[in-house]
Amino acid sequence: MTTPHEDSPLVSVTELRAALDSGRPPVLLDVRWQLGGPPGIEDYTAGHLPGAHFVALDADLAAPAGPPGHGGRHPLPDPEEFGAALRRFGVSADRPVVVYDGATSLAAARAWWLLRWAGHRDVRVLDGGFAAWQEAGLPVATEVPPAGDGDFKPVPGQLPVIDADGAAAWAREALLLDARAGERYRGESEPIDSRAGHIPGAVSAPTTGNVGPDGRFLPPAELAERFRGLGAGERATAVYCGSGVTAAHQILALEVAGLPAALYPGSWSEWSGDGTRPIAVTELPG
Repeated sequence: MTTPHEDSPLVSVTELRAALDSGRPPVLLDVRWQLGGPPGIEDYTAGHLPGAHFVALDADLAAPAGPPGHGGRHPLPDPEEFGAALRRFGVSADRPVVVYDGATSLAAARAWWLLRWAGHRDVRVLDGGFAAWQEAGLPVATEVPPAGDGDFKPVPGQLPVIDADGAAAWAREALLLDARAGERYRGESEPIDSRAGHIPGAVSAPTTGNVGPDGRFLPPAELAERFRGLGAGERATAVYCGSGVTAAHQILALEVAGLPAALYPGSWSEWSGDGTRPIAVTELPG
């Protein structure tokens, strides 16, 4: 997809509209999702970008969760099943892909990361998501497109991942960023997982710091300043979150800033579910 920002993993509404009017339009994937619901399909049915296919994060972008301490809530999907789903959505190796969600790109980033991990070379995230498209007054459709006939076949491993042992080592020897909300990192609150706290040695870097009030990513220079202030660039960087979704958003923001990072897919849901793993909390003053 030809845009004014060839190296960016993001695409603006203006750029996407031009690409859709070109002779080589991208495949559009709608990945609206919220932890705990309501189901994203409801938003998709009410209105979506014309021609977009709905992608269910829990079903299409993750394997079923395993027992506690093994894989976390959103394990990486089986490559064959993931590839079959992508082909139904019309994804081909030589056709660009644009993914979007409601506004903040938290869910869309999971699709972006998985496509890149699986070897697709031209995938971008619509900055500001569906909200930005609507704000621009652009057309919205309710028709569901027919199943596609894509040819993409995943070749997993094109982006770096680490396991729980690797995360422990990364926290000791390099830089491990925790992308969850600060209160979850500190151990003040844990609404989802079995234990509160963080991986010992990890550094708090909530994903809310990656975007502005409108859900769009901060400029590359601001993101670079943020992450370099945490030690990225000087040290090899890896990221985790609750279950590998918002961590992908952090990796997307790091890429916007020109900084590479690895993903711990099991994240806190795997780590905290394994009673043999140590946890750390941040004690409040007084």
